[in-house]
Amino acid sequence: MPALPVLVVAVVVIVDVAGGAGMVWLPLLAAGPALAATTNGPRGVLGAGLLAGATGSALGTMHGTPARDLAAVLCALLAVTAASGLASALRGRRERVLAAVRSVAEAAQQALLQPVPETVGPFRVAVRYSAAAAEARIGGDLYALVPTPHGIRLIVGDVRGKGLPAVGTAALVLGVFREAAHDEPDLLSVVGRIERSLARNLGPDDFVTAVIAGCPGSGHLEVVNCGHAPPLLISAAGEVEALEADRPTPPLGLRALSGQAPRLQRLPFAVGEQLLLYTDGVTEARDDAREFYPLADGVARHVVDEPARTLTALHDELLAHVGGRLHDDAALLLLRKETAQEPVFGPSGPSAPEAPLRTATGSSQPATSSAQRVTPPEWIRMP
Repeated sequence: MPALPVLVVAVVVIVDVAGGAGMVWLPLLAAGPALAATTNGPRGVLGAGLLAGATGSALGTMHGTPARDLAAVLCALLAVTAASGLASALRGRRERVLAAVRSVAEAAQQALLQPVPETVGPFRVAVRYSAAAAEARIGGDLYALVPTPHGIRLIVGDVRGKGLPAVGTAALVLGVFREAAHDEPDLLSVVGRIERSLARNLGPDDFVTAVIAGCPGSGHLEVVNCGHAPPLLISAAGEVEALEADRPTPPLGLRALSGQAPRLQRLPFAVGEQLLLYTDGVTEARDDAREFYPLADGVARHVVDEPARTLTALHDELLAHVGGRLHDDAALLLLRKETAQEPVFGPSGPSAPEAPLRTATGSSQPATSSAQRVTPPEWIRMP
């Protein structure tokens, strides 16, 4: 039996005995089974009701309460106990349904936002993802990293809208990206595949902002920005630079309206440098004074050689900035080049010194085996 209903009954007994008030305090015994319904099942409610009824009968007899008045009190206790037992049963049913829905959401997250490898060849990766809804597991933000015969390729994006339609669009984008990243040797061709798929499946007002990047193994970085927030390039010395696009490019799904094709940026990517991709849920997070979170400044304060530690510090500071709860989905993906060794491309894909494949940990990332989720090229040895 829960402690709170027993405490309520005990307080009523003490007050009644000490004050000698007779019937005045007896109706308060109904609070016992009512409170039990919030934490216990029907059996706990029944136990609290029996305790309250026995206590009321004893107190009424001790004070010489008329039988009619005592019967009225006991009938009220019986009614409250019955109603509380029904409420407890309905609450338990809702909790079971919610648990089933959560398990489905967990499975959906594992299928949609697959774990990314923590170490891929000469690179280390970390991811942090937080859904705005307290009970949500997935939302409209998306990310993926795919080791391919053309080097590693990654995407971070944000779907217009919220709810299940946004999740469906995110699943579409990620599915096309993972397939095209393996098939297309050119990064712009990957973007073209996603654009054509969205043009067939999205409504006229729907779109996706995204940054698609790749490291083809020639000592440089390729970036295509489709209406998204500019990535941050972090030098080995800790200097932070926003990679602004040379020419504005419309989001994915809107190319037909603007007639503008995306452009490819090629940048050197040396050992010790890092690339941070993120969504607007990070940069548009506001504090009580309505000030945006200064991501570049936060990166400069917290950047270290371990991407996971950097993102953990950023995520904690972001939550502190907004007071503990985000109002929009937020995703962060950090890529760091660890060594100068580059994969050598052959007929069956790249090859390079072996490196273990581990799963990047995150605040909302489930602890599942990345070996089941990522198909690495030959130059990554599975653990």
